[in-house]
Amino acid sequence: MDPITFELPHTLKAPKAAPSLGPTSRTMQPMITGTSVVAFKYKDGIMMAADCLGSYGSLARFRNENRFMQVGATTLLGASGDMSDFQFMKHKLEDLLTSEYDMDDGQSLGTKSVYKYVSNIMYGRRNKFDPLWNAYVVGGIDNGEAFLGYANLFGTTYQSDCIATGFGAHLAIPILRRRVEGRADEISEEEAVRILDDCMRVLLYRDCRAFNKQRRAKVTAQGVEISEPYALETDWSIADRVVGYGA
Repeated sequence: MDPITFELPHTLKAPKAAPSLGPTSRTMQPMITGTSVVAFKYKDGIMMAADCLGSYGSLARFRNENRFMQVGATTLLGASGDMSDFQFMKHKLEDLLTSEYDMDDGQSLGTKSVYKYVSNIMYGRRNKFDPLWNAYVVGGIDNGEAFLGYANLFGTTYQSDCIATGFGAHLAIPILRRRVEGRADEISEEEAVRILDDCMRVLLYRDCRAFNKQRRAKVTAQGVEISEPYALETDWSIADRVVGYGA
């Protein structure tokens, strides 16, 4: 006698197991990172600098990184932290610029709007416990006035006459507060370049993730200019008098 078999209705059959894609993950340890961005206001607009190094841990892996992005006509974005997250932010901003262009309403994206957009993305990702591991500096000319703002992975934002990320927040800010704050409207472009180079030289001496190949950028009413990489003049003759240096 054949065994009696019963077949469940289609609606009662167990669904096929979906292929496992692994656990949900979050970026907790950035891989390729950039160090400090230094920025401040001067008479004609905004001056910024950042080196060209992308560090893989303690390895100076990529030595020609550009950590600046021009956004619109008179806005500049500088980034510290994870370079892949910076690339994600650049894609988001490019999509925003494309959307603004497609509107064709004669309006342009201002610096304060870009800053608000970047700040909202950083705060939103922080609230999802999936932050972009970056600190951003947004500078530009908005309605004829210089604007400089900061946003980081914690959603912290502020505006100031001088801003520095990474080790620059500890080593460059004291220099900028002494030489820039309260007199930004008096600083010529030549003096601004000297101040910026002095800050980057201190960072090169004291930050082991800094690199003597950097780009300088400025934003004025005429637009954004980003220099080609250049090196600073340095003097290491004092190194043998530093405790712990050498054999």
